[in-house]
Parts: sequence; structure tokens; C-alpha cells
Amino acid sequence: MITALAASKAYAAAGSTPLSLGKSVGESQKMDFGDMLKSAMTDTVQASRQAEHKIAQQAAGKAELIDVVTAISSAEASLETVISIRDQVISAYQEIMRMSI
Repeated sequence: MITALAASKAYAAAGSTPLSLGKSVGESQKMDFGDMLKSAMTDTVQASRQAEHKIAQQAAGKAELIDVVTAISSAEASLETVISIRDQVISAYQEIMRMSI
């Protein structure tokens, strides 16, 4: 189970590296929170597709089992990170909605 601490560590790790948004090398631009979420979702989808591809290759006898396990592990970690961030965003939203004006 993912804890709030794990989610905050993932967010801190993602925030500590400057990410570029369609810029060439040397023109890096920091991403805002929405762009970071979009990037995390894209990475998660790509990791899942790569895992599916490795599974198909292993079924055809063209990939090693360790490669399949590694790809599945990577996809699972990416998904857990996105789920943790989503849970924290929902929690923050609910806290804001409970505030009196």
C-alpha cells in the first residue's frame, strides 16, 4: 500500500529535476503541476505498453523472463506513483472543500 510519505517522496523527486516541455537542449522550461501529471500519466502508459510487449515477446520465446518481470515491476511502480499522487490531490481537494469561507 502506498503511504502519504511515499507519495510526497515521489512528488519531491519529480519536482527536484527540471523537466522540459517541448524545448530543445539548453532551453529547458520548468513544468507546472498539470504538465507534471500529464507526463507521469504518459510515462505510466508507456511502461504498461512496454510490459505488454515484453510479455508477448516472452510468449513467443524471444525475451527472457527477467526482462518481463523487470518491465512489469517498472509499470507497477509507475502506476502506484500516479495513484498516490491522485489520492493526495483528492485529499487536498476535500480538505479545501471543508474550509469555511
